[in-house]
Amino acid sequence: MAKTSVLARAAKKQKYPVRAKNRCFKCGRGHGYMRDFGLCRICFRELANEGMIPGVRKSSW
Repeated sequence: MAKTSVLARAAKKQKYPVRAKNRCFKCGRGHGYMRDFGLCRICFRELANEGMIPGVRKSSW
């Protein structure tokens, strides 16, 4: 879980657009971010296993 100060800094409008950081909307994690879902890899896996993300299923072969 990201610190509150980090989340507040990320939510603020940046002086330069290059400084904007993509963060998971659920936990605030900055690394392992999936743009299509707006989630980090950990939250994505949790929600996918619960069946909360439509169109995503666990693969098996």
